[in-house]
Amino acid sequence: MNDLFFHNWQQKSKEHQKKYAQWLKRANKNAVLKILPALHEEAFDAIDCLTCGNCCKGYSPRFKTPDIKRISKVLGLKESVFIEQYLALDAEGDYVAKSAPCPFLGTDNVCSIYENRPSDCARFPYTNEDVILKRPQITLKNSEFCPAVFYVLEKAMEKIG
Repeated sequence: MNDLFFHNWQQKSKEHQKKYAQWLKRANKNAVLKILPALHEEAFDAIDCLTCGNCCKGYSPRFKTPDIKRISKVLGLKESVFIEQYLALDAEGDYVAKSAPCPFLGTDNVCSIYENRPSDCARFPYTNEDVILKRPQITLKNSEFCPAVFYVLEKAMEKIG
């Protein structure tokens, strides 16, 4: 992520929040959905998530029932023990990690349950699906801590004014 494009990206993202919000409201959905897969790939060709890890350091995915069943089995824990040890309920009634950074994140930014991670983690940062348009508040929040979201928004706005 040495590229000049990413220099001071977090500050740029904060400054562009209003512009992003307006664009997300008025952008042609079909045109955006058509270019998202390529922009998503470009973003992840340019970014090494293991050098960042912001998503795992300050964000908790929702742990849905299938995630809890799968992860607790892999860890050799009863679901109730897994929940008690690692999870808490948030304001919306969803299970999230009790602590930040994520308890499964290593000091090297490698996830110890990567192959079995929650579906929210596998889908994050949603830059290759319609969530980027359907849930603009999440997109805006994510753009402030995920360079991939910043990249996709900036490039999409260039392509689709």
